Amino acid sequence: MAKERHVKRPTIADIARRAGVSKGAVSYALNGQPGVSEATRQRIIAIAQEIGFNPNSAARALSGAAANAVGLALCRPARILGIEPFFMELISGVEAELSARSYALTLQVVADPDAEIAVYRRWWGERRVDGVFVCDLRVDDRRVPVLEQLQLPAVVIGGPGHTGTLASVWADDAAALVETMEYLAALGHRRIARVGGLPGLLHTEIRRQAFVDASQRLGLEQTLTVPSDYTGEDGARATRRFLSSPGRPTAIIYDNDVMAIAGLAVAQEMGLAVPGDLSIVAWDDSALCQLTHPPLTAIGRDIPRTARTPPANCSPRSRAGRSARTRTRPHTSPREVAPPLPAPPRVGVVGLSMPVWSGGVRPGSGFLSELPRCPRWSGPLLPRPRPPRSARSHRAGTRRPPGQAVQARPRRIVRPREGLDHAAVAALSP
Repeated sequence: MAKERHVKRPTIADIARRAGVSKGAVSYALNGQPGVSEATRQRIIAIAQEIGFNPNSAARALSGAAANAVGLALCRPARILGIEPFFMELISGVEAELSARSYALTLQVVADPDAEIAVYRRWWGERRVDGVFVCDLRVDDRRVPVLEQLQLPAVVIGGPGHTGTLASVWADDAAALVETMEYLAALGHRRIARVGGLPGLLHTEIRRQAFVDASQRLGLEQTLTVPSDYTGEDGARATRRFLSSPGRPTAIIYDNDVMAIAGLAVAQEMGLAVPGDLSIVAWDDSALCQLTHPPLTAIGRDIPRTARTPPANCSPRSRAGRSARTRTRPHTSPREVAPPLPAPPRVGVVGLSMPVWSGGVRPGSGFLSELPRCPRWSGPLLPRPRPPRSARSHRAGTRRPPGQAVQARPRRIVRPREGLDHAAVAALSP
């Protein structure tokens, strides 16, 4: 087997030899420092591009050259990121903005906040990035003082008031949630539930407090909140719990669209109409909310605007942007939300005396006469009582001869009619 040919990586010495200058002159030219003429600088840059020269991270760290890259470390499981529309829109929007500035996006998924902090230290120590984006701000977030200590340019997507001296862009989640609660209350909803996000995240706590405050101010009868991990499984589990409880809610607000869609599926599986029996509102108005049947009312955020803001504040030459604050206002897109249906009348029977005959309750007597009637039968939907065996008559010649096989007869199947209390009928039938 022939030995693999080792390809040597181009170095500063190769550029200096081709350009006929010293290695120091090449370093000055590539790092934008004075000491060489503009013509020599352009000639050196052209040679570097021609031979594919790329300084390694150690050399870049020593020279102080820009990395032309911005980092984003996400502390979320990869399986969730793959189905989370918010992060997909954020990453694609940031990448588009960075590409227009000839910057690259360095993305890394980490297991926990400690690993995320370690990534920031390594990136900045090796000069792999010129700045970072910080997502999922937490209450008393430990990342903020670390980034301030490193003097690493950063933009925090979240807030407000918890970002120290770092630049931030944030959405007014509290105002958006209050607006949604007022909208539902105006329609007549008095029992509203909420499926929240991960406990400890700042935006989760902001939404929870806004939900509690708005519920008290509006005088709602019942408000419940359960946390979740943003997955469809957790959303479905919480929805089933809500809808199986006494006095089930007439409206549910979900902290993301994936959980809302899972909740819609559970409601339909349990025979509830949306929005007739249950109104659903989702955060993050992605395309998923418009593709469901029915389409879901959603609270949308201007994610493209969020993506446009960070790159301008992550440049190493833009220190003024470190304390910049950008606020966006979410908006509600009403689609399929309806007033709650009135509760069906409940019939209570206490000490009720009914005429009884050998076949059970006489059809047409007592409150059973109020049951829906079959179009082909004047009585209520109860099985006809069978006469005693002794009273049955058989026509002559109709008995089956011995040894003859029994022939199956097709049986008429009566499907239950909507509105009939079959449990009550079964309890009163013989």
